[in-house]
Amino acid sequence: MTSSHSTARRAGFAAFVGTTIEWYDFYIYATAAALVFGPLFFPSDDPLASTAAAFATFAIAFLVRPLGGIIFGHIGDKLGRRVSLVITLLLMGIATVLVGCLPTYENVGMLAPILLILLRALQGLAVGGEWGGAVLMSVEHAPEKSKTFYGGFTQLGNPAGALLASGIFALMSRAGDDFIMNGGWRIPFLLSIVLIGVGFWVRYRVEETPVFEAKVEGRKQSMPLAFALRANWKPILLGIGLLPISTGGYYLATTFATAYATGAPIELSEQVILDAMTIASFIEFLVTLPVAWLGDKWGRKNVMYIGLVTSVLTFVPFMLVLPGRVEPLIFLLAALVRVAMSATYAPLATILAQMFRPQARYTSIALAYGVGAAIWAGFSPWFATQLIAWTGSIWSVLAMFTGMAVLAGICTKLAPQHSDEAPVTASYSARTDTTGTRLS
Repeated sequence: MTSSHSTARRAGFAAFVGTTIEWYDFYIYATAAALVFGPLFFPSDDPLASTAAAFATFAIAFLVRPLGGIIFGHIGDKLGRRVSLVITLLLMGIATVLVGCLPTYENVGMLAPILLILLRALQGLAVGGEWGGAVLMSVEHAPEKSKTFYGGFTQLGNPAGALLASGIFALMSRAGDDFIMNGGWRIPFLLSIVLIGVGFWVRYRVEETPVFEAKVEGRKQSMPLAFALRANWKPILLGIGLLPISTGGYYLATTFATAYATGAPIELSEQVILDAMTIASFIEFLVTLPVAWLGDKWGRKNVMYIGLVTSVLTFVPFMLVLPGRVEPLIFLLAALVRVAMSATYAPLATILAQMFRPQARYTSIALAYGVGAAIWAGFSPWFATQLIAWTGSIWSVLAMFTGMAVLAGICTKLAPQHSDEAPVTASYSARTDTTGTRLS
């Protein structure tokens, strides 16, 4: 099961394009939830309660992600990674465009938030199957010594999607304070239909991974989910514990920080925080692949440790400077947080992929990532908002963030790593260690 760099580049590019579109769709919802969905779909006399309700719908997608992982993991393990990825891309695109067509609470009352929740759930199903498949498409095509680098192409889609999402909202904010609220928020959702066509064309042209091809010639599992729960339950649990900062911390530094900065009592200009997030996304986009490359040179776990420590050291001052409204510091720290978090996200694809043997790997990684994202990312913005309401202090959120980083570090240390250079047979487990180094 060897792979050339040219094949790996094609697979990596396809994973990048697909995940960029998927994360764009996901992040425009997150940004809209922070800025407009509260008053438009969940009107309330209490702005904080309205925002919390909007974030609750944001969490819905994460709750259904494990189900999406099971459904599309089964398809990916039985029929191939490519088939599953084409379906998830189309499902995400359709749900996103329909969000842009929704009537608001003012027009149809309670039907509006109900429809919003249903479409958000469809987004969650799609992302639940998307990320794991895109990771395997890039990592399984990659040469053994370059897996973290090529896995970084999948991770590159996250800042690229965030850049597109925050960038278009930042541009719209220049049209005036009321433009986004009075219908402008629909534009990013409707534009998704163009991106879906591009992504479908790119993704459909990529061949199946060599690891999957070798697997289907050997021990084919009739029920990938049963195999995953029986043989991979320990690494699945460790995978869930790897994700607090890579997923939940990311949304605290973006979605929650946006709502916190623009809400009372800070009331920072939406344009300022959106500009800061856009520049931060661009910088993260630039550093993601170099950081992934360092994962192959220094060890992917070592890069993860560096990212966890520096994420805490940058997130704390970032949140503390927001009330002061010192714009240069806000821009600087927003960028530094994203650079630090790129070191927890860039190597994540390969760490998680190599925690599982090829049998039922798609289902296993999708379960770990889906459940972990549901716990950490789905509830972090909402819970942080509640902590502020309960304690009246941002320090409660900072303490939560630090605890999440400690847990991620422990699970990273314990995470096993397997080599795809070994034959896919019953003796596959003989060529593994806990650091990602291939045993000779």
